[in-house]
Amino acid sequence: MTEAFWLSWACTIRSEGPYAELITRALITLKALTYAPTGGMVAAPTTSLPEQLGGSRNWDYRFCWLRDATLTLLALMNTGYYDEAKAWRDWLLRAAAGSPNEIQIMYGPAGERWLAEREVPWLSGYENSRPVRIGNAAADQLQVDIFGEVMDALHHARAASLQHLEAGWEFQRALLAHVETVWRDPDESIWEVRGGRQHFTFSKVMAWVAFDRAIKTTEAFGLDGQLERWRQIRAEIHAEVCRRAFNSELGAFTQAFESDRLDASALLIPQVGFLPPDDRRIQGTVEAIERKLMREGFVLRYDTAAASDGLPPGEGAFLPCSFWLADAYVLIGRRADAQRLFERLVGLCNDVGLLGEEYDAHAQRLVGNFPQALSHIALVNTAHNIGSATKPCEQRSGNRRLEAADALMTQSGH
Repeated sequence: MTEAFWLSWACTIRSEGPYAELITRALITLKALTYAPTGGMVAAPTTSLPEQLGGSRNWDYRFCWLRDATLTLLALMNTGYYDEAKAWRDWLLRAAAGSPNEIQIMYGPAGERWLAEREVPWLSGYENSRPVRIGNAAADQLQVDIFGEVMDALHHARAASLQHLEAGWEFQRALLAHVETVWRDPDESIWEVRGGRQHFTFSKVMAWVAFDRAIKTTEAFGLDGQLERWRQIRAEIHAEVCRRAFNSELGAFTQAFESDRLDASALLIPQVGFLPPDDRRIQGTVEAIERKLMREGFVLRYDTAAASDGLPPGEGAFLPCSFWLADAYVLIGRRADAQRLFERLVGLCNDVGLLGEEYDAHAQRLVGNFPQALSHIALVNTAHNIGSATKPCEQRSGNRRLEAADALMTQSGH
């Protein structure tokens, strides 16, 4: 029965090309990480597998992160799994329902809100990596980026004609009203730092995404909205980011306002449509990350030795960030570089095709919680970006110039 179910499910995958087998294996992993009664997808089924062997960056990942919403939806919808995409969208709306100022950045797979973090001192941890943690205190953090992620996901769900939930738009309008009050505040942002709040660039960019998607949704679907006000706020955020987050000496967007530290989340700036990929600031950011955040051919989230994140330094290269660099290569026209990096990354899969969260190039092994949903989501989307006519990086950015360039290349026989 089990074998028959999985064979039947996998046979419906709508994917062709040289990476079809890799995509299928990754989607099977994502399906296995999904709690069927609710549609919630856990980040990983494990806790406290270390990001550095013997280190203390050990977290409980047995929860569902709102941050993964859009990339998850696109990975599922682009391969024909609309039922799974709708289940994920519905989980997202149910979990986040209620007052916007009470939204958490993560929930349990059944929507559980109480995720209190505690340490288990009598356990030695994986390869003596202490502490072992149960629960995750990041659930109580302010991470402004999640509001843009939720708005983006719901916009793409509507565009794909997923069955509409009547309460969805009212919820989104309430969410925007909340973002208007918090986007100027410092927060902990995408990497859930524990060293104090900062004005993180990625959070501000995703606040811009929240208003941008609201405007696009209103225009595309004829919904009631405060278009002029939203356009004004969108423009204000854009100007603020360009003025305070771009370091002219580095020629790149930095981790936070008035900073000289880089962050791989900046690779998503063109993918979400904040700036076009041919903008010199995007080109400079990619090149700066290549120079300063790459180790042994893979990408770090940021330099933990230089950061004030409240934790001892040291972790592996973050695999989703390495996939994001390949996506950025696609967007800026470096297709051969994208393919080389992608093939290097999928070469890290273990003997049954699974990826962890990070890779320790010195130890030559996967580290972090395992298997990691975001790594497999990134694999599926990057495979489509490189080898498919439907490219998630174009879907998110709304960039159509890439499609025209591809058409010209096809006509010329390349």
